Amino acid sequence: MSKGIRITVVLALALGATACSGAPHPSAGGDKKAGTVVRSCGQSLSVPEVPSRAVTLDQSSTETLLALGMADRMAGTSYLKTSIAPRYRADYEKVPVLSPKTLTSEQLRAANPDLAVASFAELYSKDRVGTREELKESGLPTYVSAVDCPRHSRAGMTPFDLLFKDYENLGRMFRTENRAQKLIDSQKKQVQRAASVSKKVKGKPSVVWIYSVFEGAPYVAGKGGLPSEMSRLVGAENAFADVDEQWPEVSWEAVADRDPDLIVLGDIPELGQPGDSAEDKLRMLREDPVTSKLSAVRNKRVLTVPGIEMDPSVRSTHTLGLLADEMKDRGYAR
Repeated sequence: MSKGIRITVVLALALGATACSGAPHPSAGGDKKAGTVVRSCGQSLSVPEVPSRAVTLDQSSTETLLALGMADRMAGTSYLKTSIAPRYRADYEKVPVLSPKTLTSEQLRAANPDLAVASFAELYSKDRVGTREELKESGLPTYVSAVDCPRHSRAGMTPFDLLFKDYENLGRMFRTENRAQKLIDSQKKQVQRAASVSKKVKGKPSVVWIYSVFEGAPYVAGKGGLPSEMSRLVGAENAFADVDEQWPEVSWEAVADRDPDLIVLGDIPELGQPGDSAEDKLRMLREDPVTSKLSAVRNKRVLTVPGIEMDPSVRSTHTLGLLADEMKDRGYAR
């Protein structure tokens, strides 16, 4: 999330059933020396050999590679936003943590990587690890999640389609196509299961997704991105879908004006800053003279989810399932 990176937010929890951890299993007959070319965020990404020293620039990318069994092919991780999901902890501990925060160009070079992977294009900037163009000139391939670059993908692809494209591309680069396909198949079933709720929903309940609160201002899900898609899948609508920005800064008054049927709060307790935890956000909602009067606040129609799952993440289908269950539990799906 563009806003989220700038204000350093997020969090995590466990993922629903997806993939196992462990050593990679290249597809049968795969040639580890054969080169691979994939498209990534407008660039043609050439990987001459199977990466053996990949570096991830954020936690979501880290956990995606761990879900694909790539722990022994990673030279380092960075930008740890919260605790690693329990199912990935053992493999994560095998990988060097180059920096708990955003990586610098010096730290990246020192790791001697053969591939850099990130969820967000803005992590490749001059004041961080360097631009993708600079790194390409130095011989380092760089991957960016397809979810962050929808305009470079086929028309009609949903955010989950783009997320699954990441698994496919990374599976090709690491020659673990079979494992990537198993992850895709598992998560597609979770998406379909959650989407079945929409057939039972009456009307169009509105949802406000509050990712973080920075200096007293809430950052909410706007147009595009996973929260809007998750809302649509379960028969609801993102209350701020008309704002042409994925994570706009708004006011509490703007939240109140939307009068949502349901409020989803991202939980970020590990960061420890005011407004990071869901508890902080709920307290602010209750104390604000305007939002405290909202029906969703008074009737406790508030769902807490791991904030990292609002971003493109191997965990995102978990929050989709939580939202689908909430729709049923609150009586929106009959």
